Amino acid sequence: MGRKVAVRTGIIAGLLAVAVPLGIAAEISQEATAKYILATVKAFRTVYVKQIIDQAKKSGVKPNENWTKDDHAIMLPAQFVKAAGAELKDFELGLIGLTPIYKSNLPKTQAEADALKKMQADPELKVLTFADGNQFKGLAADFAIVQSCADCHNAHPDSPRKNFKQGDLMGAIVVRFSK
Repeated sequence: MGRKVAVRTGIIAGLLAVAVPLGIAAEISQEATAKYILATVKAFRTVYVKQIIDQAKKSGVKPNENWTKDDHAIMLPAQFVKAAGAELKDFELGLIGLTPIYKSNLPKTQAEADALKKMQADPELKVLTFADGNQFKGLAADFAIVQSCADCHNAHPDSPRKNFKQGDLMGAIVVRFSK
């Protein structure tokens, strides 16, 4: 019970860190807004992966896709980002990839797919922003920052790709908002 409250509190704190500055977003460009949101989400995800999960493992608590059914489990990093995104009303936040475990994480448009392909072709390309129809979008490269990210994807029965390794581009964090 206490663990779930702590996770929810962490998500709310993260959302506030993103949402409060959005009140100022009208005064800055859509590109700058997208980059700010993506940088904030990446920072929270990195802290979740490298600090919260590592600390939880010391207590016998491990990330698990079915974390709500296991008192000794916490959500996966991807679930953390998607849960935060589900709390947002002013813009969309999620994950996309060319070889996702779940089809819901496929690019929504050809422009998103093309942006992911550009990121795959150029490992130095960490963030892309662009207009796409009536939306402005930003993608931040999402790498397997620890080996356990790659191992989890490789071992998942629904994963179409089984050869990820630490440092590989797995997809992108995506932010979408109206122009």
